Amino acid sequence: MKMIRTILAMALLYAATAASAQSLEASLRSHIGQICSPALEGRKAGTPGEKKAAGYLYDQLEKMGVTMLTSREGDTFSIITAQGDTIASRNIVGIIEGCDEKLRDEYIVVGAHFDHLGYYMVNVDGVPQRRIYPGADANASGVAVLTEVARILTEESDALDRSVIVAGFGAMEEEFAGSRYFATEGGFSHIADVKMMVNLDMLGRGGSANPFEIYTAIEPKTINALTGYVLEHESVTARPAIHNGMVFPSDNLAFKQAGIPNLTFSTGISGEYRTVRDTPGLLQYDNMAAEAVYIAAFVKALCSKENLGAKDDAAEGRVYSMSECDTPPEFFRGPARGFLDKWVYKYLKYPQTAVADGIEGFEKVTDKDGNVSYKAVVHVSFIVEADGSVSNVKIERSFRESFDSEALRVVSASPKWKAGMVDGKKVRTKITIPVEFRLRKR
Repeated sequence: MKMIRTILAMALLYAATAASAQSLEASLRSHIGQICSPALEGRKAGTPGEKKAAGYLYDQLEKMGVTMLTSREGDTFSIITAQGDTIASRNIVGIIEGCDEKLRDEYIVVGAHFDHLGYYMVNVDGVPQRRIYPGADANASGVAVLTEVARILTEESDALDRSVIVAGFGAMEEEFAGSRYFATEGGFSHIADVKMMVNLDMLGRGGSANPFEIYTAIEPKTINALTGYVLEHESVTARPAIHNGMVFPSDNLAFKQAGIPNLTFSTGISGEYRTVRDTPGLLQYDNMAAEAVYIAAFVKALCSKENLGAKDDAAEGRVYSMSECDTPPEFFRGPARGFLDKWVYKYLKYPQTAVADGIEGFEKVTDKDGNVSYKAVVHVSFIVEADGSVSNVKIERSFRESFDSEALRVVSASPKWKAGMVDGKKVRTKITIPVEFRLRKR
């Protein structure tokens, strides 16, 4: 009977996991379909089509629980085009407020532009016809991913210390007018408190020809620490390559000019870029779904008080993050990652009540040999004190009480570490680890 219950639970888990991934892909398809609709006529800056795209983004963000800072009309501005025409465009802006009293007034901006090239006219057998630039990859893909990133962050807002500004920019094709307007006191009044800008542009492809990448001029040490933080704290499948020293020519440039650190997530330029062939059917929605999950995790990392040089003070003295240490803590003369293999997984016991409770929420994992298992992840934080002892063990992300308790038990029983070092002195260091519980398919 126990085996039957286990098989049934695993079957339900597989169905739930597959349904979740399919749901995210379906949402992305729906966003792309709406933004690339022929009724929007290519979303050229200043046209009714661009305004409809802005309205769609507003509706989606509001529905997901983002607190909107603009009306549905957006924050409007006027520009003079290269042809000498004066046109009106708009930005759509909302906020997901952080929870930390000291850091909630610092902001991470996540943005994408929703305008494109519009259309041109051709004569076919003497009959004038429109040829619309759908702009599926450029940049309906970025807007779609932005929308789903906002959904994920809203659902997990209690994990945000800093606040997240969600911004849709108009008139990018007119010399980045929307983002330039935003990055002035006339656009976003708290621009001086923006700590980083994350730009999303062309995220619809993948594979070796168009890999998922981060373009940035931020120093490698900082970016590597952030991507490492994501891998340590989150369950993600996407793995962006890093182009250190490369600035992507998009809406991030306005923030660069304002002196704000910035980066762009992109899968790069495809052969259909700025042509009428850039259609929704060519996008790789499974890759986009994985990218959305990764970008949300990355933004959460930016919002954490452990990152971006934020200080975490305790009554017993300052607590450093791993990335702040000149020499990070060591466990049995090895890196902190070895703590999992050398101690945690050596003594971790699978909760006996797990099968009876069911395993809903587990993630299906298939290794290179085709073996299937299911994992649950509990995120545990602790402090390695200056004397090497472990203290302040607590759950950062819960899975289920029985799993949480077991993870706390094993981590709390840790032997002493070699303390982290800063400027030649031993310091208190906070570490967060993902503790995995595995159940193999029988």
